[in-house]
Amino acid sequence: MLSILIPVYNYDISSLVHEIHKQATKANITFEIICFNDGSIKYNDENNSSIDSLLHTKIINSEKNVGRVNARQILSNKALYDWLLFLDADVLPKSNHFIAHYLNNINSSYDVFYGGFAYINTKPNNSSILRWKYGKKFEEVDAAKRNLNPHQLIISANFFIKKTIFNKINSKIERKSYGLDNYFAALLKQNNINVLHLNNEVYHYGLETSNIYLNKTKECIVTLLWLFNNDKMLSHNNKLLFTFVLLKKIKLNYLMMFFYKAFNSKMKVNLTGFTPNIYLLQLYKLSYICYKDLN
Repeated sequence: MLSILIPVYNYDISSLVHEIHKQATKANITFEIICFNDGSIKYNDENNSSIDSLLHTKIINSEKNVGRVNARQILSNKALYDWLLFLDADVLPKSNHFIAHYLNNINSSYDVFYGGFAYINTKPNNSSILRWKYGKKFEEVDAAKRNLNPHQLIISANFFIKKTIFNKINSKIERKSYGLDNYFAALLKQNNINVLHLNNEVYHYGLETSNIYLNKTKECIVTLLWLFNNDKMLSHNNKLLFTFVLLKKIKLNYLMMFFYKAFNSKMKVNLTGFTPNIYLLQLYKLSYICYKDLN
């Protein structure tokens, strides 16, 4: 019935695998848990030991890093069942009924379900504060609001999907880079795939330092710009891209480019500091995409 698929890269998944296994067992369903070790060099002993102790659970080890898109495709190809639950390695279910909540929706008319993200209320140490503040503000969103624009806030760290639909969408993604959730979302919309958001969150624990997160944000923008320039985002609900296209149309993208060149260092100081301004991050992203497009 259910294949639970977890790509892993340098993260201890022991707690996640045991919790998911416990909930799936309690649900009294046919299930499997498959983990894909994507060229990790850390926590391999802990992960192998944890998985070896559980029924219906296995790990596939890859000596080289193939990237998240390919890792998910390999997991899907190995999966035995028609429904796939994809989870990132650095999450934990918020609810003891996490698996059951997804299963309760299996007979609906929807093909994909997104459970959402949550963050603990306690602030992390200062080195990770930017990622936490951004997540609390823009990713921890109630399902009712997400369903107003179902192809907009697509977070692939926690989603439940028909295997046939996943293979149809994921096979179209050929680029290996960070930030391809935007493309997956656009492909869902372009293919008229029915998406339902649920309040079935996972806590996100793997918070990057602010410097790493800012660099990943820039990589994500480079990916988004490449998708746009190669006509991959013909139908989408991406706010940053909508705003960029508007600025480009009225020639204000040049002003934003000069703004980035003049103030990117000062913005970075704030964003990687102890009290980052989340709205400044939005301005940073918008000015950066204009800068990259013109350079």
